[in-house]
Amino acid sequence: MMDVPSEEQFRGCLVGQALGDALGFVVEGRPPEVCREYIDDVLARDGVLGRGRFPFGQYSDDTQLARELMQSYAACGRFDPEDYARRIRAIFSEGRIVGRGRSTQEAAGRLARGVPWYEAGTPPPSAGNGSAMRAGPIGLIFHDDPEGLVRAATQQGVITHADPRCSGGAIAIAGAVSLSLRARPVEPAPFLARLAELSEEGEPRFAIYLRRLARWLPLPPEEAVRRISGEGLEQDSSRRWHGIPPFVVGSVLWSLYSFLKSPDDYRSTIRTAIAVGGDVDTTAAMAGAISGAHLGLAAIPQSLAHCLTDRGTWEFAELIALADECRRTEQRLA
Repeated sequence: MMDVPSEEQFRGCLVGQALGDALGFVVEGRPPEVCREYIDDVLARDGVLGRGRFPFGQYSDDTQLARELMQSYAACGRFDPEDYARRIRAIFSEGRIVGRGRSTQEAAGRLARGVPWYEAGTPPPSAGNGSAMRAGPIGLIFHDDPEGLVRAATQQGVITHADPRCSGGAIAIAGAVSLSLRARPVEPAPFLARLAELSEEGEPRFAIYLRRLARWLPLPPEEAVRRISGEGLEQDSSRRWHGIPPFVVGSVLWSLYSFLKSPDDYRSTIRTAIAVGGDVDTTAAMAGAISGAHLGLAAIPQSLAHCLTDRGTWEFAELIALADECRRTEQRLA
């Protein structure tokens, strides 16, 4: 049995996700040339740029919902999908969500009307990345329990997304966090092969996409993004998006590509995730969670991390405290 992940890894996973999210949030949906210029300026010189009424450091629903999952785990002493569903319902009904996704909002509305958590998910063919973007903490909680990881990643996902591809994406992100905790150094081919094995238990089609990604890793980003962005999409359905669309398959694959191209460098991982444009708060959030779990908090730019905020709440210190509380919960259960 693997030891409980370190304090650095718990902190790194949550803060790594939040900072990737906050960095991408500023240029979400913008074209590649804008994203490249922005990310080079911010990461090279630790500059700060906000988005509209939001200051730099504001993170979005990607991290808010991952944070709610960790709060639920700390409060319940286990992963409880019913409690987590109540928290999703509350953050929407109380107007605390930032950058809401349509499918998740629709599911939250059903939860508010009394629909059970296991029936509330938006049905196919809707297959956005809302269930995958918040799945990183599952990899921490079930770091040494593959069956539990697959089950919990699927359960937390179906609260809002009923399409099996969304379950596959959630399993892939949770699995990547789990694998990143122990893989030193990270070897991309076996890393993806193990992720494919995990995904086959929940959604076999996603395993096919993961095995295909292994062939694209040697490609430079500008070529790889052309292949990954349309993966799993109907023809022409991603034309309205620059770069990576908010579809679960392409965005999860791009997050994994970003991490596996530079597994020992958080900054480079986040740059790759954002520089291609599109749904970059989500791709950088997922890549940041994996990279932060692998490298620990010390590898994350501290001056930028200390800017993290959720409209004046849940800032850096509070996120650290939550990560520590979840680790203590994990230690008690080990």
